[in-house]
Amino acid sequence: MPISKPDIDTTFLQDDRLLLRPWRLADAPAMAEAVRESVDSFQPWLNWCSADYGLEDALAHIRACATRWVDGQQFAFAVYDRHDGTLVGSAGLNQFNRIHRSANAGYWTRRSRQGQRLAARALTMIARFGFDELGLVRVEIVAEPGNQPSRRTAERAGARFEAIARHRLWLHDQPADAAVYGLLPGDLAED
Repeated sequence: MPISKPDIDTTFLQDDRLLLRPWRLADAPAMAEAVRESVDSFQPWLNWCSADYGLEDALAHIRACATRWVDGQQFAFAVYDRHDGTLVGSAGLNQFNRIHRSANAGYWTRRSRQGQRLAARALTMIARFGFDELGLVRVEIVAEPGNQPSRRTAERAGARFEAIARHRLWLHDQPADAAVYGLLPGDLAED
């Protein structure tokens, strides 16, 4: 698992609003800008987010994404608005369980584009990619219980809340509980 390994150079997902494609080094300036713009909304939930997130951090992240893609460990996509070309966020699949054909989904949307339901669209697209292209039967979304925007995104994509898992996350150097959502092929919200 994954059953197939999609080509990093030719894989992209799109709908009428968004284009998702693997991260490229050329995306680093836009990624660094998006993260710095969003520190106040990301920092409580994402260990890697800081006010001094810069170009070198973004380049290192993108290089790691490319390595993990080629190894079949993670499929991370830059999320772009098809109408204005703005980087609006990121979405991807990671933490594959090959035996049970499942993976974790992660996503973020830059501050200036939050509230437009773009993360839910991107989550739906990567889940569909996981089911159709990778042979997954389950996608999990794991969020700190207080992260209401992430939880709403999961629900808008059709995921079902399953449990509060104790100490499921490691957040800011300590264990944290997590709200766990499950998304199955039949759960996907229709566009």
